[in-house]
This record gives sequence, structure tokens and C-alpha cells, in this order.
Amino acid sequence: QWQLVESGGASVQAGASLNLSCAASIGTFSDYAMGWFRQAPEKEREPVAAISRTGEFTHYSGSVRGRFTIARDDAKNTLYLQMNSLKSEDTAVYFCAAHRTLSLGITWTADKYSEWGQGTQVTVGH
Repeated sequence: QWQLVESGGASVQAGASLNLSCAASIGTFSDYAMGWFRQAPEKEREPVAAISRTGEFTHYSGSVRGRFTIARDDAKNTLYLQMNSLKSEDTAVYFCAAHRTLSLGITWTADKYSEWGQGTQVTVGH
């Protein structure tokens, strides 16, 4: 059974950087398109970034494009999210998710993802 474990969340000041990691255990990591989502208090979970099985394709929400970078290391079964120029509105619990697929494209919507981590808290102060 898949297990996804996020790490790297912290409390930082605006303008700082963080690098989130998501370690995946069991299974063939390269069979899965991966994504990062976030959920702020009293808000719906929203997609942040997605990467295809091969890493060839990536996609970002408009609010993070140019500041966040998603990457994967299949040799380490690990997904990353490099977050730069953090803003207070980035404060949320960040989740990684996995979608087993034959497609070479990205997966964007939450309902396509079957595996989820428990989340890691990111808090950005003013």
C-alpha cells in the first residue's frame, strides 16, 4: 500500500524560502503523476503544482507560478516543492498526492488522485 509522507513545513517570514519533500514508499513511483495541494483555514483544498510521470510536464496555479517549482527524483521516490518569495497568503497545510496513470500529462484535479499524504504546515508571517 502506498504511503506518502510530507516534510519541510515551517513557520517563516514573508520573503523566505522553503523546500517541501514528499517521500513515497512501496510501488513504482514512475507510474504516478504527482501533485501538491494546499488547504488554508476555512478554505477549500486547492491545487498548487503538478508534475507528469516522466517529469517532462509541470503546471502551476496562477498564484504561485514563478515562485514555486515542483520536481521529482524517481531514484529517491521523492517529490519536491521549492517555494520562494513566500507570502502570508501561502499559509496552509500542504499535501502531496499521487495518481497512477498511463498518461504522460499532468493531473490537476483532486478527484483524480487516489493517494494522499497527511500534510505539512507552512505558516508565513508578515
